[in-house]
Amino acid sequence: MIEWHDEALVLSARPHGETAAVVTLLTPKYGRHAGLVQGGQSRTRAAWLQAGQLVEANWRARLADQLGNYALEPSAAYPAGILDDALALSGLSAACAVAETALPEREAHPAIYEGLVALIDTLSTSLWPYVYIRWELGLLRELGYGIDLSCCAVTGITTGLTHVSPRTGRAVCAEAAEPYKDKLLELPGFLNGQSEVSIEAVRAGLKLTGHFLEHSVFAVQHQPLPAARARMVARLFEAVEA
Repeated sequence: MIEWHDEALVLSARPHGETAAVVTLLTPKYGRHAGLVQGGQSRTRAAWLQAGQLVEANWRARLADQLGNYALEPSAAYPAGILDDALALSGLSAACAVAETALPEREAHPAIYEGLVALIDTLSTSLWPYVYIRWELGLLRELGYGIDLSCCAVTGITTGLTHVSPRTGRAVCAEAAEPYKDKLLELPGFLNGQSEVSIEAVRAGLKLTGHFLEHSVFAVQHQPLPAARARMVARLFEAVEA
């Protein structure tokens, strides 16, 4: 019998048979990992087997490549107030869907786990969209598709960076970007050491990370960006424009 124990975040729970559920977790030591929860469709368990729920997980299987069984216990509640905040919950759903789809199975990425926990802690504040964008940047970096914001790809200078090449992922300064602005991705100032906080910056940041997630991560898997992310983006800007 093979067994492990770890803290974890619920990414998704799907019905299996009449009463069980297949639950996918993100753990610091064992990465994205699925298992069967007996009675997972019961009213009590289904109430906390929700995306983003922190749990203590014990997994057991006879063989390493089997689905195995989970024994789960909730370990922490959501931050106060977010259960009544549809916009914050859409951000949580988007992050969990991106993690579940992008991460390879059973491969540890503790930085992504810790970043997602940190994001959840900010969901009760107005700063969570900025943390979300930084989390996606970290996810890209962990998967080998890091965006290089250290200096201008053309001139080598480290200041005045305003755009990113959609092909190479390297930053470009304002002067070098000017003739090609319509072909480049905007770099929001809050990703470049500035104190810029605006909905335009959020829009640019989501477009930037979304481009590289779509073309570098999900295209390889022949999948689109998760629908939950698209819903989060739409809901975010509907809230601003309302």
